[in-house]
Amino acid sequence: MKNLIAISVFLLLTGYTSAQKYSSKTGKVTFEASVPLFEDIYAQDDNNIVVLNADTGEMASVSAVKNFHFKTKLMEEHFNESYAESAKYPKTTFKGKIINFDKTKLTATPQKYTVNGTLNFHGVDKAVSSAATMYSKDGKIYMQGGFVARPADYKVTIPKMVTKKVAENVNIEYNYTLTKQ
Repeated sequence: MKNLIAISVFLLLTGYTSAQKYSSKTGKVTFEASVPLFEDIYAQDDNNIVVLNADTGEMASVSAVKNFHFKTKLMEEHFNESYAESAKYPKTTFKGKIINFDKTKLTATPQKYTVNGTLNFHGVDKAVSSAATMYSKDGKIYMQGGFVARPADYKVTIPKMVTKKVAENVNIEYNYTLTKQ
């Protein structure tokens, strides 16, 4: 699995070889698909790999789907086997660009950006747009943001008996501390 992730990151980042790169292997990505009055559906991956080309604002990230952990093992098992089908689709990737990004204008004061790109999950590519906040401090770039995704858009089938327990819109958030490479 680690080789698969390493190869995926290499392929995603082929165009980044001579650029000023910032990266993290411990990015945090969460998703929340809870519905009021039912059990919370929340998962977190603390090992999202992300690379930012500080010259162009292009970025890419990859997560092993099995790295998303839930509060109960049974929920995690159902997610991996029935919904995400992580044996068939072991990773989720994002490749995109931060609009109007200029590293020289980053300061310790958080600034708002829009990130546009393509999210691949469950074998489906879908364009997404994310609101992000970024700032720079002590030689690091801090980035956090989020967007909404719909399971149906990624061909994830929710069984009828639980459709009322899973939100139609999933809130996805990310939080990165990027260091210069």
